[in-house]
Amino acid sequence: MEDAFIIGSACTPFGKFQEQTYKGLTRDVFTMVLRDAGLADGGPIESAWFGNCGMGAFEQRNIRGQVCFTPLVRDRLFPERVPITNVEGGCATAALALNGAIKDVVSGDVSVSLAIGVEKTFFEDRAVTQQIFDGAIDQFDPQEWEEYYTAIGHRAGKPFEPKAGGSTVFMSTYGMQAAYHMKRYGTTQRQIAVGASKNHHMGSLNPGAQYRFEVSVEDVLADRPVSWPLTRAMCAPIGDGGAAAIVCSSAYLATCPPEVRERAVKVRAMQLSGGKYRDPDEPSLSRIAAQKAYRRAGLAPEDIDIAEVHDATSFCEIYQCEMLGFCAEGEGGRYVESGATALGGARPVNLSGGLVSKGHPIGATGLSMIHELTTQLRGEAGARQARGARIGLAENGGGVIGFDEAVCAVTILEAPKA
Repeated sequence: MEDAFIIGSACTPFGKFQEQTYKGLTRDVFTMVLRDAGLADGGPIESAWFGNCGMGAFEQRNIRGQVCFTPLVRDRLFPERVPITNVEGGCATAALALNGAIKDVVSGDVSVSLAIGVEKTFFEDRAVTQQIFDGAIDQFDPQEWEEYYTAIGHRAGKPFEPKAGGSTVFMSTYGMQAAYHMKRYGTTQRQIAVGASKNHHMGSLNPGAQYRFEVSVEDVLADRPVSWPLTRAMCAPIGDGGAAAIVCSSAYLATCPPEVRERAVKVRAMQLSGGKYRDPDEPSLSRIAAQKAYRRAGLAPEDIDIAEVHDATSFCEIYQCEMLGFCAEGEGGRYVESGATALGGARPVNLSGGLVSKGHPIGATGLSMIHELTTQLRGEAGARQARGARIGLAENGGGVIGFDEAVCAVTILEAPKA
């Protein structure tokens, strides 16, 4: 098999951009990733994987990528006749796009592939936003998850109340997961708040973050309740944005100029797993994806220097540190509270600000995490740079099946050789 390298990485600022369009986001992030890869146009690209969740709400249910790239083909920025594969996997959509691009390269089918995710979730008509998110849970047999969550709510000591406080089904389930963890392991609301405050600090250092302000631990705790124990400052916002990566083979990389080769980030592993209705005491699908990725890379959790994890709520950082093997099960709250995941800590996590501060345009999120790791591993992260980071891991989950996501991707990247 071929090795795969990321030679171009880009992410637009995330935020609420009412006037921005899907085609506009596509153009913006594509031109950004070309510049980062040192390309004048997309001529070397032989395949593309396009991720999006929301365009169907505007009747563009099919050929989404082809529609968004037509102006770029016309302007000779993207080559004619290149196949574009459309993918969707909830909040893991962009990670699935990257998975396709990597597989194209390692299989030897192509030398250069593009992965891109664009998303808009902020609309004046909030019903449109809700329609997009509703697609991430079973709409055919809703009684199945309603019965599951009702039963788990009794065990967690927190009833399933998806409408309480205006929260969605997803925030209610995250609240139940946090409550169950607190009941079983003694995790505290303050420990969740410590992680949230840390990530808002990191977001204040990220020029592309949606929220660029600090929030103290006390202010996190005092913020508006969403679904106990979660407050607003612990939850990712809705927003718009795009992210992309250009992946190439080792043979193609050898033909690139030195300035490109010197910034190429190696893909050590990318592995997926699928969700199920699991018992809450059973490890999640991210544990399975991580174990597969560690085996493929020939690495262990202790080899990971930095990580970006899918903190749709700040409880998720606590939980994923356990699932990824950074600490023992039940120790995630204390691990985060200790400062281990902060900048300068033993293993910094979510130096981008995480989803709660950087933002969470669902179809772009996974590649935005890859962009942060690529930036860190190149030593180009400025004020939020982790010292000596050589191996980075991204965990990105999407959709909901019980207490699992529907799909999870774990990617391990290696810094350019010095």
